[in-house]
Amino acid sequence: MNARDTMCSKVQAYLEYRRTAGFALKVEAQQLFRFARFVDESGYRGPLTIELASRWAMASKFGRRLTAARRIEILRGFARYCQIFDSAAEIPPLRLFGPGHRRLTPHIYTDREIRSLMASAYSLFPLGGLRGVTCATIFGLIAATGLRIAEATGLKRSDVDLEEGLLQIRNAKFGKSRLVPLHPTATRALRRYAKRRDRDPSSAITDAFFVFDYGRAATTRSLQYAFELLRNKLKWRARGGHLAPRIQDIRHTFVCRRLERWYKDGLNVDRNILALSTYIGHAKVTDTYWYVTATPDLMAIAARRLKPPMTGGRP
Repeated sequence: MNARDTMCSKVQAYLEYRRTAGFALKVEAQQLFRFARFVDESGYRGPLTIELASRWAMASKFGRRLTAARRIEILRGFARYCQIFDSAAEIPPLRLFGPGHRRLTPHIYTDREIRSLMASAYSLFPLGGLRGVTCATIFGLIAATGLRIAEATGLKRSDVDLEEGLLQIRNAKFGKSRLVPLHPTATRALRRYAKRRDRDPSSAITDAFFVFDYGRAATTRSLQYAFELLRNKLKWRARGGHLAPRIQDIRHTFVCRRLERWYKDGLNVDRNILALSTYIGHAKVTDTYWYVTATPDLMAIAARRLKPPMTGGRP
């Protein structure tokens, strides 16, 4: 690699180098190639500079500083790599546009909202087809297990053990795999779904567990599209910091409801949080705490725990 190479060729070399060390870099690769095309299409052939990085970082559709900060975070690793071969390459400062991450409050669903979502899914076109029952079952599964969307849509038939009530999640985030035990009610729901799915002859052409009509495997994108249709139909408004309720907020809801149950059952949350973290596939327990939202029930529990005990005498 030399200073006059195209930025696309530099990005390609960087990704090949990182992937030999076992990094997937799927999202990072997409963003880095966007940066590279931005640079190459301008006709520039030279080292990566802070000015160049800043121009691309602020060139997003809405020009948000948070987006720019995240783009700078992605560029920094690539910039360090470029500097090995070209001393003129500059590494953008980490907080050039402020912090790259902030926690927007998720929409914590009520039980009624989850039931309404699942019931409304049966109205999806074509009526009586697999699409509606598949979406309803996936929404219910995420609510019952806290699975990531792609983990649910990516399940193969061989990953679902309905006899033992276990899911095998393969190659999830960070390339990790895990077993997810199911509550008996969730196992029964999946068994009912499998019987309904297998009555459709076209479902036999795929080894996917969740299937739409005409034998098409369910995908994250198709589930997101169906969810947006249902969200508009239900006229939901976000109670969190995002513009609208999201499917991934069901995963946040699962974590909050689990903590509420533990507190009500008198269990030691600090002792059990690691098990929850493992169950939902987090690499670090701090990631699980990131999911905790101050719901009214959790706040009420916290207030009771902090309230000093009543005594017979004056304070």
